[in-house]
Amino acid sequence: MSDNASTTTTSKGGSKRKLEVSHQELTNSVSETPTPPPISEGGSPPESGSELKKPRSSSFSRIAGPNNPDTSSPPLPLMTDEERLEKMKGACETILQCIGEDPEREGLVKTPKRWAEALLFLTKGYTQTVEEVTNDAIFEEGLGGANDMVVVRDIDIHSLCEHHMVPFTGKVHVGYIPRRKVLGISKIARIAEVYARRLQVQERLTREIGSAIMNAINPLGVAVVVECSHMCMVMRGVQKVGSNTVTSSVLGCFQTDQKTRSEFFSIINGGNFRR
Repeated sequence: MSDNASTTTTSKGGSKRKLEVSHQELTNSVSETPTPPPISEGGSPPESGSELKKPRSSSFSRIAGPNNPDTSSPPLPLMTDEERLEKMKGACETILQCIGEDPEREGLVKTPKRWAEALLFLTKGYTQTVEEVTNDAIFEEGLGGANDMVVVRDIDIHSLCEHHMVPFTGKVHVGYIPRRKVLGISKIARIAEVYARRLQVQERLTREIGSAIMNAINPLGVAVVVECSHMCMVMRGVQKVGSNTVTSSVLGCFQTDQKTRSEFFSIINGGNFRR
């Protein structure tokens, strides 16, 4: 194979251009793909060299994430906390230089470390699971029925928009109807915190909170409403102060029974049903 790989692309005007990509760059940027053994004229692979090449081990551990529903935290780099912190400090110094600042200036000397520690705290949900934060605070109460609704409203929520990595903050309201098990009240807030302390979009955050409670105690139904102000709409872009985004997710009987759903929305709105 030659040292450069060529890719031909067509622009909107129809003209073609070639992109020269270093073979070494390609090798460094992607994991090696397993290649099948050559097929002999007889139609079967030769005995020698017939095994597939093993792919390189990934630099990420497969823990939970939005695309991996069987687990509850996203992939994390395989590095120690110290290595992660040092790498983030270096990245922050680069960012400071790129915006025209001097990382050696007195007021900024400790900023990379502070920023790295703050970001790790704001995204600590990547290292947590629902099982850990509920801490066995699940109790058999023998409840069950349309009159046994549990609602926790006005839970403070703080998260980071995954598109711009700026905050969105607001309130979460959660209601569920137990089948037999109930959650410790504080654990509802802790479950919300696990998913909020990750890079998020509000729509997914709302669904994840509801699904986590469904999986934890198998209630008759769960309803979640999230109301947030997004700094990506306030500090940049359209710069609309005072705008709020409201998302809801209803599961089980909240989805199928309009009366149950209406009661929940009435409760979280202070008895004044507005939907």
